[in-house]
Amino acid sequence: MNEARTTAERSPLLEVVNVTKQFGDLAALDGVNLAVHPSEVVAVLGPSGSGKSTLVRCIDLLESIDGGAMYLDGELLGYEEHRGHVRPLTEAGRERQRRRMGMVFQQFNLFPHWTVLRNITEAPVRVHGVAPAAARERALELLEKVGLSDKADAYPRHLSGGQQQRVAIARAVAPNPRILLFDEPTSALDPELVGEVLQTIKALAATGMTMVVVTHELDFARDVADRCVFMTDGHVVEDRPAAEFFSAPRSDRLRGFLARSSASPAPAEQP
Repeated sequence: MNEARTTAERSPLLEVVNVTKQFGDLAALDGVNLAVHPSEVVAVLGPSGSGKSTLVRCIDLLESIDGGAMYLDGELLGYEEHRGHVRPLTEAGRERQRRRMGMVFQQFNLFPHWTVLRNITEAPVRVHGVAPAAARERALELLEKVGLSDKADAYPRHLSGGQQQRVAIARAVAPNPRILLFDEPTSALDPELVGEVLQTIKALAATGMTMVVVTHELDFARDVADRCVFMTDGHVVEDRPAAEFFSAPRSDRLRGFLARSSASPAPAEQP
């Protein structure tokens, strides 16, 4: 954890206010509140089906919320005021807001017919208007940072799962997002490949990148996160500094979760 990070007397970069999300009769999110400050790393933990993945998908505007509000840099996400009312943004408006966020999924979602370099440079060039030469330079710098400088011309099929996920992280970082969201980034990896991806995320945290990381990796959350959030049944049960979260859990549900998760790996959550 970066000891230099402080959050006092700063406005949150991201605010989630009393957010609800229904899937039929299921309340996936039920009055969720969350504030993330600049350069803060927040780990979101909880059992399968607790709403963790739904939360980050809503933040990234991949799912619409049914109640409450979300703000990025003070701007309402997914909606706009119009003649005294609030209405959903158009898809173009949602895409504009989404450009300020980076998302790393459980699956790598790399384009198989593109090289690693093109996977990273396509969005900065086509979506963000970055000059191709500048996008290429940025991509090569990121590949060096994630330990894949020799893979620029390789195709995803030539990479291990851990290498593909590191490319996906570089792709998410390339447009310089305001916040980076991770949805169980190691859940699709073989156990021996998990460490290399977690080290990449840890290195990003050290640069001051603001991150929300949905994860079941307790040691990673303890070592890297500034705050940990525990969710169950669509609710935030505890939201505390990481050291306190692990050393002195307040709720029986968190104590039980930590005991079970320390004994065996948690399954990947389905959105």
